[in-house]
Amino acid sequence: MQRWERIEAFVEVVRLGNFSAAARQLQVSSSHISRLVSQLEQQLGTQLLYRTTRQIRLTDSGALYYESCRQLFEGFKDAELALDHHQTNPTGLLKITAATTFGERYIAPLVNEFHTLYPQLKISMHLTNRQLELIEEGYDIAIRMGVLKESTLVARRLCHRREFVVGSPDYFAHHPQPHTLAELEQHNCLIGSRDHWLFLDKGARKDLVVTGNWHANSGPALVDAALRGIGLAQLPDYYVTEYLASGQLVSVLDEYQFTDTGVWVLYPQQRYLAAKVRLFIDFLVEKFAAGVPWER
Repeated sequence: MQRWERIEAFVEVVRLGNFSAAARQLQVSSSHISRLVSQLEQQLGTQLLYRTTRQIRLTDSGALYYESCRQLFEGFKDAELALDHHQTNPTGLLKITAATTFGERYIAPLVNEFHTLYPQLKISMHLTNRQLELIEEGYDIAIRMGVLKESTLVARRLCHRREFVVGSPDYFAHHPQPHTLAELEQHNCLIGSRDHWLFLDKGARKDLVVTGNWHANSGPALVDAALRGIGLAQLPDYYVTEYLASGQLVSVLDEYQFTDTGVWVLYPQQRYLAAKVRLFIDFLVEKFAAGVPWER
């Protein structure tokens, strides 16, 4: 550190032409600058400057040394400018993963809108219901729904997410509406990607295993089965809001809705986020803060 401080003092003295100007630039005293340059000369074993009361002049050794040091410091400044540009202007490849249907409906349009703002970016979007490993598989961002598992990833909630137990009016014309969780045993529960439904019972989370004669790992397929009166389904709001509003589906057991859930953007923990990641996260947060698309 001392050596770099001495070199910086020497470069500024030569660049500005005197010790006083260099001292003002580096916000130290003139005597401190003079001492640093003398220490550098002693360290190198050669005189770098001829000093007079009116001016300074480089020795031959000083001119040679100054030229190399000047290029070195200009390289540092160029590197800092390049890093600042990288931190404020998104460049490179942005890799995103999201669940298939949610990604197709709500994330892909936002990704495309973001790309029109920053066309210099390369975009890679992988839509899958399999939870990919971000760090191991090289992804910058994941959009996930529901209750998060413990991980080292940073999570920001984009919006709350409500899950509804729904059935069609035709289904309830032949089956009584359940009013307690125990009554679900009397119903044909449509099974999605998990064999349990999530509830809040007496202030505590409850994972209730349900049974039925229908199963598919597809949200749209669950919606269609519920609309056709095949059974009850537990589905998030973005699948059923329009059908609840139209009366094509009826929600039951609302008092048992689990509240600690949401739509999240996840990313690896880093001290300094690349501009492409930081700006895209801020973009998503702003868009969802303006209102969730399935309720507009």
